[in-house]
Amino acid sequence: MADSTARRDDQLPDGATWRPWPGWGLLAAVVLLTGITVGGLRLWDSAGVTLPSIVLVYLVAVVIVAVLGGTWPGIVAAVASDALLNWFFIPPYHTLAVEHRANLTALVVYVLVAVTVSVLVNVAAAQRAAAVRSGLEARLLARITAEPVAEHSLQRLLERLRATFGFTALALWEGDEPVAHAGPPFTGPPTLRVDAGDNLQLVAESPETIGEDRALLARLAAGAARTLEAQRLATQAAQARQLAEVDRLRTAILRAVGHDLRTPLASIKAAASSLYSPDVRFTDADRDELVATIVESADQLDDLIENLLALSRLQAGVLSAQPRPVALDEVVARAALGFDTSRLEIEVPDDLPRVNADPGLLERVIANLVDNAVRATPDGVVLLRATAHDGTASLAVIDHGPGIPAADRDRVFAPFQRLDDHSTEGRLGLGLAIARGFTDAMGGRLCPAQTPGGGLTMTIELPIA
Repeated sequence: MADSTARRDDQLPDGATWRPWPGWGLLAAVVLLTGITVGGLRLWDSAGVTLPSIVLVYLVAVVIVAVLGGTWPGIVAAVASDALLNWFFIPPYHTLAVEHRANLTALVVYVLVAVTVSVLVNVAAAQRAAAVRSGLEARLLARITAEPVAEHSLQRLLERLRATFGFTALALWEGDEPVAHAGPPFTGPPTLRVDAGDNLQLVAESPETIGEDRALLARLAAGAARTLEAQRLATQAAQARQLAEVDRLRTAILRAVGHDLRTPLASIKAAASSLYSPDVRFTDADRDELVATIVESADQLDDLIENLLALSRLQAGVLSAQPRPVALDEVVARAALGFDTSRLEIEVPDDLPRVNADPGLLERVIANLVDNAVRATPDGVVLLRATAHDGTASLAVIDHGPGIPAADRDRVFAPFQRLDDHSTEGRLGLGLAIARGFTDAMGGRLCPAQTPGGGLTMTIELPIA
C-alpha cells in the first residue's frame, strides 16, 4: 500500500512524496560518476585535488543516486565509484591492484560507508513516506467517521479512496453484486478483496501489483460498510418523512373534502331536487336562479377537482412542462376571460418580447393569482402590469387588499394554507401552491411583495425567449 500511496503524490498532504525509480538512479550514476572522474583527472595535478576530496565528491554522488533510484542503484554507484577510485586515483594507476595496504583499507571502508549511506537514505525516505501515509490514513478515517451522510456519501468516499491510493477501480460489493463503484468497470478479477462484514467486500483493481496493507484496507472497508449502513438508514428516514408528508397531505385532503367538496355538491343537489319536484311551481326568474346555482356550483366543483389533480401531479413530480416562445399579452387575455373585466386593469404591451413558457401552465398561474387578488379586494380593481428588462419578462398582479405580513409570505405557498386561516369560502387553499409549482416547472420565479400603499403584489418572472 505504501507503493500505491507514493504513486499518487498529488493526493498526499504536507508536500509530495518522491518515489525512487531505478532508471533515473542508473542514469544519474553514469552522468555523475563520469563527470566526477573526468573533472577529477583534469584537476588532479593542476589544482592540487587530493584523494580525500575525490572520495567525498564520489560519496555525494552515491547519495544523489540513492535518492533518485533507490537502494540497488545506490549500491551499484558505490561499487562503481570504488572501482573508479582504484583505477584512476590510487597507484598503480589504470589497474585494480592496490599497492599499499592503507589504500586497500580506504577502498573497503569507502564502499562500506557508501553502501550504508545508500541504504540509510532509502530507509529515511521510506519512513517519511510511511509517516505521511499514516497522516493521510488518519485524516481519511476521521473524515469517514465525521462527515454527515447524504445520498451519495458512499460513492464520494470510494472516489476519494481511489484517487488517493491510485486504484484503477474500487467498489463495494454485497455478495457478488456491486453496491457502489468508482472508476471504470473491472477488466478482470479484482486484484484486492477485503472483507467488510455482513456479506460486504471492498474490492479494487490496480494497474500494478501493490503491497497489501491488510490492516489499513480492513479499516477502510469497515468505514465503507458503516457509510453504506448510515446511507441506507438516512434513505429510510427520508422515505419515512416522505410517507409522513404524504399522510399529512392525505389527512388535509380528507379534511378539505369533508366541507369544501360537499358544499358545491349539496348546492347542486338542492337546486336540481327543487327543479325536479312536481309539487313546486317556479317562476321563470326562480328557475333561472336555480339553474345558475347549479352551473356556478358545478364550475366551483370543477375548479376544486382540477386543483387537486394539479397538486397531485406536483407532489408526484410528474408534471410535464413544455416551454416554448409565447406572447405574454395573449396568455393574459385568455386567463382574464373568466373574470369581470370591470375588476381588472391590464397593462401588458403587445410589443413585449416573447417569453419562454408553457402557455397552458402560465394561463393557470395567472388565473390563480388574479382569482386570489380579486377575492382579496372585493371592492377594488386588480392591476396586471408587464415589463421586460435584462433578459427577463415580469408580470405583476397587484391588489390593494389586506396584504400578507412579510413573515408569512413563504407560508402562504404551502398546500391547504386556507385551513389555517379558517376561511369559509369553500376553497382548498391550493391556488398559490399550484401557481408556484407551475412557475418553477417552467423555469421561472414567483415572488410576493408588498404593494405600495397596502396590498399584495405577486410577480411572475420568466426568461425571454
